[in-house]
Amino acid sequence: MIVFNYVPMYGVIIAFKEFNIVKSIGEAPWVGLQHFKEFFQDDNFANVMKNTLGISLIKLLIGFPLPIIFALFLNEIRSIRFKKAVQTISYLPHFLSWVILGGILATWLADVGIINHILMALKIIDEPISYLAEPSYFWSIVITSDLWKELGWSAIIYLAAISSVSPELYEASTIDGAGRFQKMWYVTLPCIKATISILFILAVSGVLNSNFDQILVLRNSLNESASNVIDIYVYQTGMQSARYSYSAAVGLFKAVIALILLLIANKVTKKLNNTSLF
Repeated sequence: MIVFNYVPMYGVIIAFKEFNIVKSIGEAPWVGLQHFKEFFQDDNFANVMKNTLGISLIKLLIGFPLPIIFALFLNEIRSIRFKKAVQTISYLPHFLSWVILGGILATWLADVGIINHILMALKIIDEPISYLAEPSYFWSIVITSDLWKELGWSAIIYLAAISSVSPELYEASTIDGAGRFQKMWYVTLPCIKATISILFILAVSGVLNSNFDQILVLRNSLNESASNVIDIYVYQTGMQSARYSYSAAVGLFKAVIALILLLIANKVTKKLNNTSLF
């Protein structure tokens, strides 16, 4: 933790300097908040923030509750063999990198891909669509593919929390005449609300993280207007354009916002159900 998380923090000061790779950080001249002002005045600022917040908030609204729902229904499966099969199939995509899945998606979504073949066979579309070439489809592709990849894996921690619920509570609710859905709502959910709260705090703090790997392999020059998020912008300005100080300032801006969101989410969950990270 000290070596990889705290020692590198010294390098954050290049966000307030005009860093040159041929000189040390200490030798770089101070420029104060110049890079931050430049970012806020950049023509790409509005588009970058719109894409980042749009993709991340939709992922949070859809991607956070779905693993909980999936875990609740998976827990209701009585056949152990079938339950294990569903769980294995659902979290298998997690172990594939986005480089591999990006290639698969690019093939599926191409003009001659399987998606177009199916939709044309069902008479839903009349001619093939280049989905990755259309900015209007990009957000949907990113969100759907992320859910497909991470749904099963995200549900594991909820299943672990559900397994710790006392069977006596279910027995008592059965005696009281509760059905399966009532048990889920009145027994299971209240017992795992602490786990849900902690994961919600972490999810909110990472709302500006748009999954760099995924977007990098799916983006292209045709969908750039919908795929240019903060992480991609930092990569382009820092690694490709060698504007190290400017990209560090953008990255620091993102980190500060993430910290603020973490503190707010932590305070809100603490007041609502007395559960928090600190």
